[in-house]
Amino acid sequence: MNATLEKFGYPATCVYESEHWAVTLRPEQATLGALMLINKGTARSFGDLASDAAEDLPKVARCIEDALGHLFDHQKINFLMFMMNDPEVHFHVLPRYPEAKTFADVTFDDPAWPAKPNVDHATAIDDRVRAQLQAAIADAFA
Repeated sequence: MNATLEKFGYPATCVYESEHWAVTLRPEQATLGALMLINKGTARSFGDLASDAAEDLPKVARCIEDALGHLFDHQKINFLMFMMNDPEVHFHVLPRYPEAKTFADVTFDDPAWPAKPNVDHATAIDDRVRAQLQAAIADAFA
């Protein structure tokens, strides 16, 4: 397992995976349904992705867009590749909303809408809500 997968709690936080990619719940919910899309390989730059992983990427992205769209009806979705702290190729996936959303009696906002997302913003959630959110998202992929 690569270091980025390990840091983001894979496999315990996984909501979906393909042969080459793991989708995990993002620890900080910058927006409702924030995820991580992490390559399972060892590539440390986008250009170094294995060709089969690169070919798989749009399929997994579509699965993410469909699942989150069905579940939360996001207005937009941002796939952000910073590659500053965690070595392997990965994206922060942030669904975007013009209005606050509620899940499990917690209100999630997107204070930067419609500008670039504020990845430092996070709605505090407890372990119960985190588990419910992870289960709901995983079910949306099924």
